[in-house]
Amino acid sequence: METGNQTQVKEFILTGLTDDPALQVPLFIFFLLIYIITLLCNIGIITLITLNRQLHTPMYFLLCNLSVVDIGFASLAVPNMLGHWLSGSNRISFPGCVAQLYFSYTIGSTEVFLLAVMAYDRYIAICNPLLYSVIMNNRTCMGLVFWVVLISLLNALIHTTLTFTLPFCKSNQIPHFFCDVPPILKISCSDTTLNELVLVVVSGGLIVLSLVIVLVSYAHIVSAILRIRSAAGRQKTFSTCSAHFVCVTLFFGTLIFVYAKPSSSHSMAIDRVVSVFYMSIIPMLNPMIYSLRNKEMKNALRKGLGRTCV
Repeated sequence: METGNQTQVKEFILTGLTDDPALQVPLFIFFLLIYIITLLCNIGIITLITLNRQLHTPMYFLLCNLSVVDIGFASLAVPNMLGHWLSGSNRISFPGCVAQLYFSYTIGSTEVFLLAVMAYDRYIAICNPLLYSVIMNNRTCMGLVFWVVLISLLNALIHTTLTFTLPFCKSNQIPHFFCDVPPILKISCSDTTLNELVLVVVSGGLIVLSLVIVLVSYAHIVSAILRIRSAAGRQKTFSTCSAHFVCVTLFFGTLIFVYAKPSSSHSMAIDRVVSVFYMSIIPMLNPMIYSLRNKEMKNALRKGLGRTCV
């Protein structure tokens, strides 16, 4: 493409994680295993919650939705990246890039809000246990998930529209392994100040808002736990939210690092590594963390395995 020629780009080239041929086979095997484990673990969580009536509670309803989101997150970029390594072509069509960016922001925003809603759920359960069934009823849970998805769709629409109305005359090579706003802004030949501002204000604002909800909820939770006199009581109460706290720390930490800063300060090499973590590693870790640190999940899993073995 000639500089100054603002013609419509028909496809992009994703530079990927590395251009070293010697690393592609080990990376292919590594990410294939991660993707398979992610699918198996999250499908296992969904199946376990669906089949076990004791887990038909708001907390596990939200966890089931989180597993669906994690499957979607992992499926956005990893299969595409594996396909590129197999075919030797890093090309992605313009509509394919648009769809990938739109769904990555939809799913990412949904996970951010879901973690905030789950923190609020734990706050109600621990700080207002007598009102828990009244406040967190089925209608409330369904309504919260509906608004989470709706806001996420609108957030994704804003970023996708602003990004792909830009002219691309510098290059069609995206310095990343999937279509994301910061690397796409780097190949535009127009002023991207508005895009960078919207990215920080809207996405950064949503992340910070969700994080505030999480922190306020956990401040009340910690205060309630400290008022419990027995050590066993404190341990039992803390165990109901420790898994969620670990997942929140991992996910929000990586998102803030990537998105809550101006595009000019981005290092693509570091951002690629961090993006790999939240798009492939965290969706694999989430179901493991919830399964290993949740007594009800472990009991349900033992019962399920017991029935299978009989």
